[in-house]
Amino acid sequence: MGKMLIVSAYLAVKEVWRNRGRFLLVSMVIALITLLVLFIAALGEGLGNGNREYISKLNGELIVYQSKSDFLIQASRLSRNRLTAVRRVNGVEDAGMLGTSSATLLLPLQENDLKIAVLGVEPGHIGEPLVIQGTQLSTDLAQEVILDRNTAIRSKLVVGDEIQIRVTQGTQDEFYTLRIVGITDGQQYSLQPSVFVPFYTWDRIRPKSEAEVNSSNPVANVILVKVTNPESVETVRESLISQVDNVEVATLNEAIQALPGYSAQQSTLNTQGGFTLFIGILVIGGFFQIQILQKVAQIGVLKAIGAANAIVAAASIIQIVVITVIGVLIGGLLTFLFSLTFPPTVPIVFNGTTSAIALIALLLIGPLGGLVSIRYAVKIEPLKALGLSS
Repeated sequence: MGKMLIVSAYLAVKEVWRNRGRFLLVSMVIALITLLVLFIAALGEGLGNGNREYISKLNGELIVYQSKSDFLIQASRLSRNRLTAVRRVNGVEDAGMLGTSSATLLLPLQENDLKIAVLGVEPGHIGEPLVIQGTQLSTDLAQEVILDRNTAIRSKLVVGDEIQIRVTQGTQDEFYTLRIVGITDGQQYSLQPSVFVPFYTWDRIRPKSEAEVNSSNPVANVILVKVTNPESVETVRESLISQVDNVEVATLNEAIQALPGYSAQQSTLNTQGGFTLFIGILVIGGFFQIQILQKVAQIGVLKAIGAANAIVAAASIIQIVVITVIGVLIGGLLTFLFSLTFPPTVPIVFNGTTSAIALIALLLIGPLGGLVSIRYAVKIEPLKALGLSS
């Protein structure tokens, strides 16, 4: 068995070296397929992460929406008395209001202002992200802000700086100044650079219609809930629905799947990645099939002098694996080099698990694509291959 593998490996590597130009061309095609698959996977991870990042990192289990809002945060409206009712439900450890809106972050030293998501959270409650630099928000009415890391990188702002944001209230543009007290890790919301302000400050500075300008009744979009015992999530969920009027409750995963365009976006990118792998199988299969057809006579000679089918098959498999591995390594290196050139505005995220799965799939497409050629090589009859039999 060992001798057979040595002979097979020698035959495979020898042919690759003698026809290195041709095989390098195929490896480059595999490298380009690898580059495309890895970037599709990274784009899917980046877009998905930008949509779900804040929700997926919540230190809680449930989100309470207004009834019939279909788990859409922007479509939900909940008043302060709902928060009181939620906190009274048995099994609820903590609850906090979350308000969402958009604004423009003015950057005087840069050409373009930055469109941001402004999230109103209750200091000290679920929803306020943990800072990795600086301090947490102090009070519900503080003129303070926590920046998402992506926002800090893009704006080049640091803890202690003052920022100015512009919103439209009624028919007028209003400007508000806030002081940066902390920077959190990646906490994007809805693919936007995000900032976090105390809830009542958010209610004062958020965009408003003409009718809302003089209103003093703060309304949140949703209420975030942390349960006392994570194993009793379903029980607490049923209690919330039965004890709090006109609400519906979702788990974090359900909330993520309901984000506008999230499921369609991920399924589209996954389909593109699948088709790219399928194309890779066809390309590799077609190339090695042509290779076998071009060396029918040589295979016939090998069999005529006593080479077993197992040696021919093993040599073909080793050859396919070598070419595939070289192509995937080149593609992986190109992907890494290209990734260094992308600015933080491009939602490309190379997740270790996702990239590993993509690389394993790419390494498998070689042998899969070459199955037909291997089967054909094994079936070649030496006499017919040498033209001595009809």
